[in-house]
Amino acid sequence: MTSTSLPTSTPLDLIHLDMQRVDQVISERLTTEVPLVREVAQYIISAGGKRLRPALLLLVSGALGSQNPHRHALAAVVEFIHTATLLHDDVVDESTLRRGRETANERFGNAASVLVGDFLYSRAFQMMVDVNDMRVMQVLSDATNVIAEGEVLQLMNMHDTTLDEAAYLRVIRSKTAKLFEASARLAPILAGANPQIEALCATYGQALGTAFQVIDDVLDYEGSAGELGKNLGDDLREGKVTLPIICALRTASDTEQSLIRQAIQHGDLTHLDDILSIIVQTGALTSARNSAMTEAQRAIDAVRQLPSNAYTTALLQLAAGLLERRS
Repeated sequence: MTSTSLPTSTPLDLIHLDMQRVDQVISERLTTEVPLVREVAQYIISAGGKRLRPALLLLVSGALGSQNPHRHALAAVVEFIHTATLLHDDVVDESTLRRGRETANERFGNAASVLVGDFLYSRAFQMMVDVNDMRVMQVLSDATNVIAEGEVLQLMNMHDTTLDEAAYLRVIRSKTAKLFEASARLAPILAGANPQIEALCATYGQALGTAFQVIDDVLDYEGSAGELGKNLGDDLREGKVTLPIICALRTASDTEQSLIRQAIQHGDLTHLDDILSIIVQTGALTSARNSAMTEAQRAIDAVRQLPSNAYTTALLQLAAGLLERRS
């Protein structure tokens, strides 16, 4: 692990060498005699991304002064689980663009994407078993189950314009924040920390993951395809009622509400420009960002109760930096 005294330009620079080791583990564990499995898995994993979930496990490990030898393998496990969810999500959502290039389902077809997602899930569980720790198994198996429930909840909520903020938060805390929470919880388990420290780390992860998803949903109405690496208005096309829409519906006029509801109910992007204007004029993006700020502050409050060192500073920076995210 890199020295805590080294200056860093971003929070993740502190774990640069650790992340290289995680990438090595990922490459080693993608071995298979089935060429299509390897091709699809490497295609989506090589697309990059922020790798926040494995990074979170490594940063929290550093904050707790832990160098448990299993940390790199479990960081790779977390990335495999996340990648599997992406493969399945893009099929369900009929997405065509992710991280600035074709989705795996667009390139290889739905069947290959679903089956390779299954492969990554099962490989992740093989790697969990190697760690031989029942608490680790419990946390990760519970997380994958909750994520699946969140996916189903989201499916049930599609095209439902009566969805409120509480129901929305329930979905994203299951679908997105749960793996952040699990990643942050694994570090104190590996470190043998007490239950209070474990709870603080889990709170940080859940709050960070919630803020991350809220900002992601804001950017669907605020950015551009070039900046986001996905198509602007995808959530609207898919009938997803996210926080910017919920906030806009609270204060929009009857006519504006009708326009938004019609688009959500039918996945109609015909009036996307008008809806974007309504979302901006009602202050919905600001309201949603304020909700993300509340979650980021919750993460900051939790991590401030951990030992003070370069890694906890990086965790604080990570939470604060989410609010400035533009892609």
